[in-house]
Amino acid sequence: MNRRDFLRSGVLLSSLLAVVLPLSAADAPATAKPSAKPANQAKPPAGPARFEKDIAAYEATDKMSPPPQGAVLFYGASSIRLWKTLKEDFPGVDVFNRAFGGSQISDCIHFAPRVVLPYKPRLIVFQAAGNDINAGKSPEQVLADYKQFVALLRADLPKVRIAFMGIGPSPARWSQREKQQQANALVKAYVATDPLQSYIDIWEAHLGPDGAPVEALFVSDKLHPSAEGYKIRVALTKPYVK
Repeated sequence: MNRRDFLRSGVLLSSLLAVVLPLSAADAPATAKPSAKPANQAKPPAGPARFEKDIAAYEATDKMSPPPQGAVLFYGASSIRLWKTLKEDFPGVDVFNRAFGGSQISDCIHFAPRVVLPYKPRLIVFQAAGNDINAGKSPEQVLADYKQFVALLRADLPKVRIAFMGIGPSPARWSQREKQQQANALVKAYVATDPLQSYIDIWEAHLGPDGAPVEALFVSDKLHPSAEGYKIRVALTKPYVK
């Protein structure tokens, strides 16, 4: 091959590459870009607003079949909400439930004007502080919030009795037991200063010989009471439900 033929071949090869390479690039799969989230995507509600559906459902039920005035109201978080046998457990007593799962004392304060005060209960059995500790609140904040709850109730219902059910131990939150017991002690001391308040102590009744929570007293999540766990609560609560 002479020099002229060599140069001609080089030019031809360059021309072919100039055509083939862009086509190959066009055939290659494009890298997928992450889809952008819609700018107007709704965020889940925060604070007490996250319980609005639960409260609205209670209000709708009350319009259809209002609970009796002057009854015994069970109020607080999920361990109260899941207590489905109240009427059987306290025969002859007008009892009803207005608890909502996951609530803290501050949430219960927020919704009390809608699902507590209108019923004018004679007794409120209340438990919610465990979620407060789980959310990182201090025992002192638990006491402060509970005092605010009592003040709200007394402003409208000066003679209402309140039975505060202490935080109970559970396998799921056993690591929080020190702060749970501190909160219980603070509330118990405060309750002792008021003849219209009572403290329902459920701590020791949930512990086994080894000093740890008895797992049979809880459902699979190791947090909420099993049927056997509720039997203990019934026995401890009955003296206060009059």
